[in-house]
This record gives sequence, structure tokens and C-alpha cells, in this order.
Amino acid sequence: MLDIFQAIIIGIIEGFTEFLPISSTGHMIVASKFLGVDQDAVTKAYEVIIQFAAILAVMLIYKEKISFKKINLWMKLFIAFLPLAIVGFIFKDQIKALFNVETVAWMFIIGGIIFLIVEYFYKEKESHISEVEDVTWMQATWIGISQVFALIPGTSRSGATIIGGLLVGLDRKTSSDFSFLLAIPVMGAVTAYDLLKHYKEFADANLLAFGVGFIVAFVVAYITVKLFLVFIQKFSFVPFGIYRIIFGVVLLMVI
Repeated sequence: MLDIFQAIIIGIIEGFTEFLPISSTGHMIVASKFLGVDQDAVTKAYEVIIQFAAILAVMLIYKEKISFKKINLWMKLFIAFLPLAIVGFIFKDQIKALFNVETVAWMFIIGGIIFLIVEYFYKEKESHISEVEDVTWMQATWIGISQVFALIPGTSRSGATIIGGLLVGLDRKTSSDFSFLLAIPVMGAVTAYDLLKHYKEFADANLLAFGVGFIVAFVVAYITVKLFLVFIQKFSFVPFGIYRIIFGVVLLMVI
């Protein structure tokens, strides 16, 4: 059974990696193996809880955007959400078959290379969209299409959407803002689905460990997103690209 120490470590990893463009999947796999945590139904239930905590952290950060006054923005976010929802539902069985450490490792490397290539050609221009409310319907659609690649384990949902945003004319900060806001409906839907699927496992869970992990994931996610938004206004995504490549290579070496 998941103990408090394991819950804290996994909660930290979830909170730190969920919204960064480095894929939480690979890190959770490595952490679970290192900690000796079995990927059983109870662990899956715990992951639902800490994922929900991460969503709440983002909702708190962007609380001024969660308003009926921003209905136009949320309609664009819904449009961006649709491609992932449709493709994920239709091909859910095929996607499960892709879930292995080798696929995760290669997608880390490929994603890192793509980040480096995009950053190499990226130039800050005045024409870039610098406010998330100004994202057009077409840009939202293309970002939604790019998010479909996140269905491949190890790609990173935030990485795919941020790259999509950069390619259609958003600046780094706005690409990140749109990605984080898009996480609310995406992760909300995934969490609700997983909760319905694993709710019975809560009866056998260490509720204290779950509670501690929830708080840890929330705090770490909140701090991470805040610091990331400051970082990306001063620097590029190159460090994340390099990290992804190194992590992917290491993962291939240890499997």
C-alpha cells in the first residue's frame, strides 16, 4: 500500500512535471519503479487525486480568467479541446498499446529535438499574439490539433500545445497561458473519467497518504507554474529541450 513518504515524492513529481513541457508520464514511471510502487488500482486512484490537485492550482492562478466575461476565450479553449477528446475516444485501445518505457523515452528525445528546432527559428515579433484573449479561432483549432500528439506517451501535453502555439504566432508567455488554461478542461475530463473508473479503490486506500499527497501536489504545482511563467518571459524553451533529450537517453540506457 502507498505510504506517506511515497505519496509525498510522487506528489512532488506530479506537481512539478504536470505543466512543464517535459512530460509527467516518464517521470512518474521512473519514480514508481525507484520507490517500488506497483501500478495497481489504488495507485491509479492516487494519481487521480494529485492530478486534481494540480488542476486546482492552475485554476487558482488563472482565477480571473474563469468568468462568464471570458466566455469567448473558453469557447476557443473548448474548440482546442475537441480534437484530443475525439481522437482519444476513438483510438483509446491503440493508445494504451503504445504505453511502454521505450516509447516514452523516444518521445522525450523527439520532443526535445523539436523544441530546439522551433526555438532556433523562433524570433520575437511585434506581430505575435501577446494576450491569451486575442488568440484567434483558427489558432485555437491548430493548437488543439497539435495537442493530439500528446496522446503518445512521453510527448507532454503542455509541450505539444506550447509548440503548437509558437508555430501559429503566439509569443512564449501566451503559448504557455493558453496551454495551462487548456489543461483545465482536458485534465478535468480525464480526472472525472478516471475517478468514475477507480472510485471503489478509495475504500482500500491510505487516506492520510492521499490527503498529504494532494496538498503537496497542489503547492508544488502552484509554485512551479508561477515560476515557469516568470522564467519564460526572460528565457527560451531551449533548456527544456536539452533536458528532454538527456532524460530520454538516460531512460533508454536503464530499460
